Amino acid sequence: MKRIFPAYTYGPGPRAGCWWDETVPGPDWPVHEGDLSVDVAIIGGGFTGMSAALHLAQQGVSVAVFEAETPGWGASGRNGGFCCKGGSKLGHATLARRYGPAAAEAYAQAEADAVALVAELLASHGIHADVHSQGETQLAHTPRAMEALRRDAGPDGILHETHDLPGLGLCGRFFGGYTDPVGFALNPRKYLFGLAKAAQAQGARLFQRSPVQDVRRAGFGFALALPRGSVRSETVLICTNGYSSEDMPGWLSGRYMPAQSTVMVTRPLSEAELQAQGWTSRQMVYDTRNLLHYFRLMPDNRFLFGMRGGLMSSPRAERAIRRKVVRDFASMFPAWAGVEATHLWSGMVCLARDLVPFAGPVADQPGMFAGLAYHGNGVAMGTFCGRALAQLALGQDANIPDPIARAPGRFSLGRWRRLLMPPAYAAMALADL
Repeated sequence: MKRIFPAYTYGPGPRAGCWWDETVPGPDWPVHEGDLSVDVAIIGGGFTGMSAALHLAQQGVSVAVFEAETPGWGASGRNGGFCCKGGSKLGHATLARRYGPAAAEAYAQAEADAVALVAELLASHGIHADVHSQGETQLAHTPRAMEALRRDAGPDGILHETHDLPGLGLCGRFFGGYTDPVGFALNPRKYLFGLAKAAQAQGARLFQRSPVQDVRRAGFGFALALPRGSVRSETVLICTNGYSSEDMPGWLSGRYMPAQSTVMVTRPLSEAELQAQGWTSRQMVYDTRNLLHYFRLMPDNRFLFGMRGGLMSSPRAERAIRRKVVRDFASMFPAWAGVEATHLWSGMVCLARDLVPFAGPVADQPGMFAGLAYHGNGVAMGTFCGRALAQLALGQDANIPDPIARAPGRFSLGRWRRLLMPPAYAAMALADL
């Protein structure tokens, strides 16, 4: 594999300390061995790949998923568990200017549909994933940010002024906020494994520790090479997102940008501690910073707090970003400054140059499709794009909005494109002041 971060990024170091691993045991999928022939081969066992596998298997398609590591190892098993609107880093007005008003509206509907799809899958397959939160709240970190929320507030949500926050159990150094009623929080690992169990029940074959090392065109479709065998398939779906490789396939080279997100979880907070901070809501929340913080009080009274911002990946850099997460948590919630962070970990989100997700065909590779670049909102959008990829594989009209259907452009600097991130992050940090 040709990846743009050092080997440490893709090893166990950043993942060590992930809280979700303690909430549900991982399934014991087999390792692929020998020769196999399927209709559809899916590379990547996260939300996108598992959603695609489930929707294909329900249609009687023979499908196999190949996960390079263990179940839930990547971003789908270590994210913050926010099932909400999102996927693009562009606002509605920018989408309308770039793609047209109708396409912007279609994209907005897709974000809401993505959340509804997750809710439907949870209900129809009896997946218990510790769901909570009535929509999602964004809190203003400056008065200027609050002015923007007032200006851009949607008609279906609720605007909160500073004086409203204590009554909502959202006390902190904030200047108001806005609640979108669409969305909910969940345990991402329980959700992922629930999808996997449902896909297996429909006949999907799931393999762990089975990295696809090469994909080539063959007369019947594609030939996939793995360490202990090979696979033949008519169709291939690439569902690797922030853990993609430059050569899997070569078309992906330069079209995605992995970016680090780091999360901490505290020990369970007592009722007295919740009252001391004035934070009693189980609403999922993020702030208005470009380099945002996201946080929520979970059903067991542990507090989850995460942030963007890590640019380097090494044992030393990982220790540094974990210290910063703890510092930011203590600064934003001073009554909890002495509360222990029992779990800390990092993972990679995926950005596109065009700042919108992608689900569609891989150019010059008939029968190959890819879904990626959810910009930190993969629970809902990854599930949505996985279903869209399944529909494309079946030759159906997936009704993908134009912003998602357009192939992502390439970043400049090729394999060295990480050099673009420090100045971009510095500019965003200045804008956050």
